[in-house]
Amino acid sequence: MSVSINSEIKPFKATAFKRGEFVEITEADVKGKWSVFFFYPADFTFVCPTELGDVADHYDELQRLGVEVFSVSTDTHFTHKAWHDSSETIGKIDYFMVGDQTGTITNNFGVMREGQGLADRATFIIDPQGVIQAIEITAEGIGRDASDLLRKIKAAQYVAAHPGEVCPAKWKEGEATLAPSLDLVGKI
Repeated sequence: MSVSINSEIKPFKATAFKRGEFVEITEADVKGKWSVFFFYPADFTFVCPTELGDVADHYDELQRLGVEVFSVSTDTHFTHKAWHDSSETIGKIDYFMVGDQTGTITNNFGVMREGQGLADRATFIIDPQGVIQAIEITAEGIGRDASDLLRKIKAAQYVAAHPGEVCPAKWKEGEATLAPSLDLVGKI
């Protein structure tokens, strides 16, 4: 199954570990706010904790932007709690750590590794209507950068709030945007 930009997230129900508690979540918890689904292969691994810790270091800023984070692996919520309790890096996570042992969410987003039962290393930025605005998928050994994720979220939020404007490459908050028109064709 494949998902694409501008497709709506599919229904799901799962248990997550968040701030010392197990909580039930569904797609309804995503709608109404900006969200990031941050898929990773497995708990107690190597690249994954560096990425999850990086997102944790930026979580306060993500929250100020009105963004909720849902990290997802096919591990159980119990495994997430054990990892959270035993790792200094993972212990600083305050966002949702979703257990997707049935693979429903991972398959809904089209990032299940065939025959392995593990998620690809994938990030989805979702708008308040539940529509996918950005997708990033990297190979197993390539870790993601939360500062670039923040930049992409700010650009997505800017474009959503300013119809008719677009953010050029390397755009950062406060920099000039573009208003696509016939006048710009061949001049950039």
